[in-house]
Amino acid sequence: MVGVITLALLPTITVVEAEVLPEAAKENQPQDFYCEQYNRTECSQKDPTLTNCTTKTIKKCEALEHPEKSHQCFVLWTNTSGKIEVDLKGCWLDDKTCTDTDDCISRQSVSSLTEQKPHLFCCCNNQQCNKNFYWHPAPEVPTTTAAPSEASDVVVETVAWTLGTLVVVVIVITILFYLYRRHRMANFMELPRVESTALVPPSPPMGLRPIQLQEIKARGRFGAVWKANLHGDVVAVKIFPVQDKQSWSVEKEVYSLPQMSHDNILHFIGAEKRGENLQAEFWLITTYHERGSLNDYLKANLVTWNELCTIGESMARGLMYLHEEQPATKCEDLKPAIAHRDFKSKNVLLKNDLTACIADFGLALIFRPGQSPGDTHGQVGTRRYMAPEVLEGAINFQRDAFLRIDMYACGLVLWEMLSRCSSQDGPVAEYHLPFEDEVGQHPTLDDMQECVVTQKARPAIQPSWRTNVAMVGLIDTMEECWDHDAEARLSASCVVERLSSLSSNPQFSPTSHPQKESSI
Repeated sequence: MVGVITLALLPTITVVEAEVLPEAAKENQPQDFYCEQYNRTECSQKDPTLTNCTTKTIKKCEALEHPEKSHQCFVLWTNTSGKIEVDLKGCWLDDKTCTDTDDCISRQSVSSLTEQKPHLFCCCNNQQCNKNFYWHPAPEVPTTTAAPSEASDVVVETVAWTLGTLVVVVIVITILFYLYRRHRMANFMELPRVESTALVPPSPPMGLRPIQLQEIKARGRFGAVWKANLHGDVVAVKIFPVQDKQSWSVEKEVYSLPQMSHDNILHFIGAEKRGENLQAEFWLITTYHERGSLNDYLKANLVTWNELCTIGESMARGLMYLHEEQPATKCEDLKPAIAHRDFKSKNVLLKNDLTACIADFGLALIFRPGQSPGDTHGQVGTRRYMAPEVLEGAINFQRDAFLRIDMYACGLVLWEMLSRCSSQDGPVAEYHLPFEDEVGQHPTLDDMQECVVTQKARPAIQPSWRTNVAMVGLIDTMEECWDHDAEARLSASCVVERLSSLSSNPQFSPTSHPQKESSI
């Protein structure tokens, strides 16, 4: 008998970084839509202590870009022998599926559930309506099979038996041919195994790479970064959930552009899709750097003046190569100019020799000659690193305008390094993010607008930094990068020249003190 099965939320799915739904969002801003969010894939058994594996999250859905669509909430779960497990909960964007459904109810029939496809799905159009979800199976429609009539004609029986035999023979021959073909092509289907320390190049699209995930090294806005093993080599795998497929696609597109191989751009190995439908994951495979991001390194380490110049100059070279258009060669097509749009110390990785490489192109813009960059939203990125014109929403949607936004953020990253330089006079303070003293660790957009646009504030320059010629030169470079007037900012190539001069010229050393007239 098929009854009505009502499912409540599992007790193991508890609150994760719970965001209390503001009353203003309910009353004054009806356009805001909230759903409970959960992703069992991220709750790996390899790291069961993660906070978001034991709690529920209430999150606001992204703003609608298409007026014909509407927000709903959804739940994807399994019901195996009465054991209920939630796989995904979150926002669902659709135009017709759930518009008249107030409660999250699945009406899948019992017969539709199999071992290969055991999932139930429901969606609804009320605020947080996926908190509770139900299964009301559709009644089964009995199927009837007509008993075959007994053929009395011996000729008909003979023809049927002959045709059946022929079909079996054809099937057997087809299977044998397939097995023979597969055996002959086996050597072409294998991925080469290298014994050196070099990373293998991207394999042909004949199958997924044999990657073994080892441990999560970082979590970001668009996914988790894993340390992994591929053919005995250590690689990094950035895993995007299905809702962040667009960011994965943009990164893959940027890395796949011609002439994108550069010492100061993160080396790309390949991209893969794993799983299907709502269970799908999107993998980005790159070189692994043990030192991690510049942000993490500065939290735990001081840098000498020479190390600061090495990191800063190589970082600026990567940004310069990204910004510049590279003409076509005999072997490769033209590389277009690219704006990063989320440049910050977390997206700068450090190699073992402390040279830098730039990563994370999920928000990047590609400027192909003669083409528009497309329908893009200007106010993106990390609030703390947003330039004044981004915070104001007053961007000139031209290539150079986006490149100057990156240079503003570059000035902030140079400040982060100088604040942790051991060559300055006096004690070195603990690591602080840019504007942390002014707006704290979790600023709102209004906080940053008031600080950066209205007050025109910038991170504090310590008096001790101005006691030597080298640091004064770097301070000048920083201040010209974060100038309030976008057109007055330095280009990445100018920053490379400045840092190269500061590191190579003997008179610019941390032990050299400026004359009185140049101390300010």
